[in-house]
Amino acid sequence: MNDTPGWASPGSALSGEEEPDASGTPRPVDQDGANPPEQPSKWSKEQPPPAQWSAPGAQGPAQAPPPTEPYPGWGGRPPGGQGGGHGGWGSPGQGGPGGPVPWGGTWGAQPPAAKPGVIPLRPLGIGEILDGAVSTMRGYWRTVLGISLTVAVVTQIAIILLQGFVLDDSADTEALNDPSATLGELSRAMGGVLLSSGLVLLVTLLGTIIATALLTTVTSRAVIGKPVTTSEAWRDARPQLAKLFGLTLLLPLIAVAILGAGALPGLLVVAGGSPEAGSSLAILGALAAGVVTLWLMIRFSLASPALMLEKQGILQSMRRSAKLVRGSWWRVFGIQLLATIIANIVASIIVIPFAVLAAALSGDGLTGFLDSSGGDLGWTFLIVSGVGSVIGSMITFPITAGVTVLLYIDRRIRREALDLDLARAAGLQDYGSTASGTTPGS
Repeated sequence: MNDTPGWASPGSALSGEEEPDASGTPRPVDQDGANPPEQPSKWSKEQPPPAQWSAPGAQGPAQAPPPTEPYPGWGGRPPGGQGGGHGGWGSPGQGGPGGPVPWGGTWGAQPPAAKPGVIPLRPLGIGEILDGAVSTMRGYWRTVLGISLTVAVVTQIAIILLQGFVLDDSADTEALNDPSATLGELSRAMGGVLLSSGLVLLVTLLGTIIATALLTTVTSRAVIGKPVTTSEAWRDARPQLAKLFGLTLLLPLIAVAILGAGALPGLLVVAGGSPEAGSSLAILGALAAGVVTLWLMIRFSLASPALMLEKQGILQSMRRSAKLVRGSWWRVFGIQLLATIIANIVASIIVIPFAVLAAALSGDGLTGFLDSSGGDLGWTFLIVSGVGSVIGSMITFPITAGVTVLLYIDRRIRREALDLDLARAAGLQDYGSTASGTTPGS
């Protein structure tokens, strides 16, 4: 008989065999039923309560163990540092009172989730989402950097040509700094600035859309460990590019419309002859509209991967994003904000030195660059600063696109057990019977 606790209960010897006494020494069983001569007790006087333990050899009715409550949260552990709870992701060797418990032991501990690609197939933490985006760049660098470099170079060449041949002649901003400028001069200067900014923004937007579409395909394949070439990514993303362009234009238009509606009452008051009260009302309305705009933009922030990966339309992808974000707005907002801050810091570390170098190499030097207000910066400045922008975009494109895609996958794993479909796509057999895929109510 195995003496390991949990495999056999004390006093389970068969009739007619020698039973051990309290010290472990075998003693014969009385065949006549007579009581043996009473021996001095070797049991300690301090015994556990009788409701929880029984004396050796007792054959009382079996008592069901007390029910165990699930531990709250993903990867929760029982109090006191004990591992192996229901749904836990603790490390091996953290057992109960009996000591370390191996995987698959009597405490029901589960093995780590499968990881066929850049992320484990389970709900993700913030660090795992960021690490997955970086791992995609590192593991599939040829495809990722090839896409980012191509899009960034084409985009920057278009911007440099626009700024060099078109925008510098039309964007005369001297009137904006002239207190004596007439209304017509201010209007023409403002129109030139808006035209310049709008064209640059449009070119940048087109490059961002193409990079996002291609990198979405690459990241989704990296999750299941499937490599993809640039041509395959383009072939998969091309049918959805027009819809993605429409979605990317629609979201800013919605934001501008909401901000305009919030400021409109104040502007009407200003037009009615009360500039002070109208200005205050316009500012308050714009702030309230800004809060609503931020809330909506986060709700629709997962529409792009939903449109690309689920092949849905513009409105359907917006509704899909709102459904996935529901109940987790603050978490999605925090992850998106953190990824944006990281991407901007990385881009600034690269772009700012190139801009300073470009200003130093240009004819006016650093002083002319700091004092300039949109005039002709020269081809030297445009080319050198454009090189810095290309390098920065090569890094920021994969980070922002990768975080958005992985956040979308994380939300679907939590709400829809997408990890089971991903496991099947990765070729993992019987994944659903060995790993938990969803966290109800998350």
